[in-house]
This record gives sequence, structure tokens and C-alpha cells, in this order.
Amino acid sequence: MQFKKTILISGTSKGIGKFLAEYYLGLNFYVIGFSRSKSTITKINYLHYIADICDEKEVNSMIFEISKNNYKVDYLINCAGIASMNHSLLTPYSFADKILRTNFLGTFLLSREVGKMMIKHKFGRIINFSSIATIIKTEGESVYIASKQAIESLTKTLSFEFAPFNITVNAIAPCPMETAMISNMDKIKLNLFIDKQTIKRFCDINDITNITDFFIDNMSSLITGQVIYLGGVQ
Repeated sequence: MQFKKTILISGTSKGIGKFLAEYYLGLNFYVIGFSRSKSTITKINYLHYIADICDEKEVNSMIFEISKNNYKVDYLINCAGIASMNHSLLTPYSFADKILRTNFLGTFLLSREVGKMMIKHKFGRIINFSSIATIIKTEGESVYIASKQAIESLTKTLSFEFAPFNITVNAIAPCPMETAMISNMDKIKLNLFIDKQTIKRFCDINDITNITDFFIDNMSSLITGQVIYLGGVQ
């Protein structure tokens, strides 16, 4: 069976990562996903690895296996991430470290290693995940927001570094989506957050795939270093 190009997505065991994997599988892409746990996706055009995005050795081993099996990664979506709603004074150092390692260093590590593969083929599209929280500052999200702002800065810098190799790097910053990540968040604070948006609703997977489709489209070869915020701000 002939598939479209290959897309690598992190965090595909649940949440947005799983939604995106299933969406692109439905469009006949060959999808490579990974997470720290097994996947329930069983499509013929899906390959899953178990790896911790915070572990450089595990990520490098996974990328080596992908390369050894002659997969050419055309698109990368850095989707894996964790969030918290905790006042800075009550945030343990260990948890702050975990957020920064997962959200920022994981995005950096995967972009670096997949970027090396893309450079060989002189083509690639990298999409990172930020958050509208970087604009709508919310009490209790200081470390999470800092990690996402770092991703936005990384996106802009990588766009310059990778541009000579026909690789674009962009980011999407969604407003809250009803996934497991926010299921334990305070509903009053969550509604107050939504109320600060220009468009006062949760986003859904169609809002997100509209942007990812745009970034990977061949007609978007001049679009790089951009962050698109969903929901808007007041």
C-alpha cells in the first residue's frame, strides 16, 4: 500500500497527540508515534515506540531505529507535554524540573535529532506546541507558561537555523481543549481563563488540525518562525 509522507508525533498514547495520530492515519499518512506507554492504535500505517521524551538516550535510540529502518520523517509534531495549576510558592522543584524537561527540553531534543534527518533530505516541517496561556497569564501556571514561552523562543530561533535546508519551524498555541490534561483543573479558574479569550469556547481537534494542515502544506514553504494563537485575547 502506498502511503503519503511520514509524520512523527510525540505523546500519542492519549490527548491531542492521539487525536492527531488518528487524524493523519485517516488521511493515509504513515504515522510514527511514541510515548512512555503503549498505544491502543492498531492501524497498518502506524508504528509506535515507547520512549521518554526527557531521556536523551531513549530518544536517540528511537531516532536511530527509525533511520536504520529507512523511514524518512517529513513532518514532526512536538505534541508531548504536561501542565499544572499550582501556585509558585507551592510548586516542588522536582515538579518544576519535570515540566521544563518534558515541555521544553523534550521539544528541543526531538527537534534537534529529527532535524538532522530532515537536513539529509533537504526538506521538513516542524510544528511545536505552545499555549495561549503565554499571553493570558494565569495564577498557578508560572512554570508551565515559562516552558511554553521557551518553546516559542526556540521555534523562532530554529526557524533561522533550519531555513537553509528547506525546513520550516512553526508553533500552534491552542486555547484549552477538553482532554485529560485539564480534567483536574479548577473549573472556576478554567472558565475565567476561557472568558479572557476573544472567542469564548474550548478548542477542538478540528481547530488544531486546521493549523497543522496549513503548516505542512506545500504552499506554506514561506511560512516559518510563526506562532498561531487559537481563541484570541482581549
